[in-house]
Amino acid sequence: MVTVRLLDPHDAEQFKALRLLAVDNAPTAIWPTRQEEMARSTEEIANRVRSTPTQAVFGAFDGEVLVGITGVRREPLRQVHHKATIWGVFVNPSYRGRGIAQTLLSAATVHASEQWDTIQLMLCVNAENLPAKRLYASHGFQTFGLEPRAMKVGDRFYDEEHMCKQLD
Repeated sequence: MVTVRLLDPHDAEQFKALRLLAVDNAPTAIWPTRQEEMARSTEEIANRVRSTPTQAVFGAFDGEVLVGITGVRREPLRQVHHKATIWGVFVNPSYRGRGIAQTLLSAATVHASEQWDTIQLMLCVNAENLPAKRLYASHGFQTFGLEPRAMKVGDRFYDEEHMCKQLD
């Protein structure tokens, strides 16, 4: 049975390994390159997954093994702290099709809403990533814009759709 919980600094090594799998598996869906992700120190990653009043990272675990992740963050500035951004949604390909990404999105949504009083969630997705777009749409996200040439992988540019979900 897969369980979801907030990550803490002790999960840094597993987080890094899963992020590297994400880069290898979906280089057009994640911003850092393999080299950039590899260059992050354990301390940097531990700080990245540590929950704060403006960031939280959730992990899906099969026993003790991290198989899925997503993060949510918000700005500390008063005039924009009503919204938060979902980032880094990834599930190990061998665990897909089990609703893990939905569960991770739900956990991040509940956290943002109940812990931070967030009333709007934002995210970006590669415009060509149809499974991810379907996932986000099924979770209530709607496209509100397109950023052309948002990412360049190799010699090719990729557009990103900006999506929003209102919680109030």
